[in-house]
Amino acid sequence: MQARALTIPDAFEFRANTFPDHRGVFAAPYQEPVFSKTVGHPLTVAQTNHSVSRRGTIRGIHFADVPPGQAKYVYCPRGRLLDFIVDLRVGSPTFGQWDSVELDDTALNAVYLPEGLGHAFVALADDTAMSYLCSTGYHPGGEHGIDPFDRDLALPWPTDIEPILSDKDTAAPSLIEARRTGLLPQYTDCLAHYQQLRVV
Repeated sequence: MQARALTIPDAFEFRANTFPDHRGVFAAPYQEPVFSKTVGHPLTVAQTNHSVSRRGTIRGIHFADVPPGQAKYVYCPRGRLLDFIVDLRVGSPTFGQWDSVELDDTALNAVYLPEGLGHAFVALADDTAMSYLCSTGYHPGGEHGIDPFDRDLALPWPTDIEPILSDKDTAAPSLIEARRTGLLPQYTDCLAHYQQLRVV
């Protein structure tokens, strides 16, 4: 498995070797030794999520309060999607910036987002599946969103696909509004949390 740092600090892409043959293909999209060496701590998995999306479905931008936050390790076992990692940590040197990685069922690559980062994706094919390994369970009061079409973020959503969004994502605030109301995580809190994970 290969790992590379993304342009957003503390986020990474992982690429596992794939082994195709006449039966199909085998891969190990998550490998603890490589993950721990790259990130600096193991991943605690408290919950796994699975979504299936029609072509054009946009999910996000989602994030959680820190603490406790929710780190995510995500990959695409079926179909193809464009995944966005957005730095929502107030005080971060890359606050308001983003990176993107295409995930699909051929490469079976994965993205790791630590606590405090925003996550969004668009399905590029029908019946696209996303699998998530999450460090904490779902906490309704601590889960939030940012408008995926926020002009200040200017995420490059595909222009040849009709977007499909949930009512919740459609009504999400802008980045500026979320910062003004104190909704966003603080970079210093996130760094302190990462350090705690490394010394456990």
